[in-house]
Amino acid sequence: MTEGFDFSTLTLKDALDLAIEVEEEARKRYEEFSVIVTGEDEQEATEAFRMMMGNEAKHGRELTARREVLFGSAPARPPPHLAAEVEAPDRGAPGHAMSAEQALAIALASEERAYRFYDRALPFVFDLDVRRLFEELREEELKHRRYLEERLRALPRSRPGR
Repeated sequence: MTEGFDFSTLTLKDALDLAIEVEEEARKRYEEFSVIVTGEDEQEATEAFRMMMGNEAKHGRELTARREVLFGSAPARPPPHLAAEVEAPDRGAPGHAMSAEQALAIALASEERAYRFYDRALPFVFDLDVRRLFEELREEELKHRRYLEERLRALPRSRPGR
């Protein structure tokens, strides 16, 4: 995921650009997932994906507002090869239809991947502002993981195979 990327070179503007792109990529994928879930627990998974879409959109807006205050309309320069790999649910994971349990498990894996990304990047981030931003984003990913774990546990377990 982060091979070959030198985090020590990230400026705060670069980190914000990357984070904004990451949030938007994740929002788009959660939107895709919200329409392909089927089965008995479809509503549960769809609600979870819509909630995550809202979270990702909110974070994107917050990060964008922060960037605008700090850097105005300076052109963005996100490392494009990283954004899609950080948090967005794996495009290859879903089929045309999936159960709520499968969908939530994929979403959980995405949030875990995002947490690991920020956690693994931190030792290589020397700019204090970038470091604080990554720590903040890592904590947000932890909150998302907890939310999805709760939603997964809340699914009915009475059916065979669960």
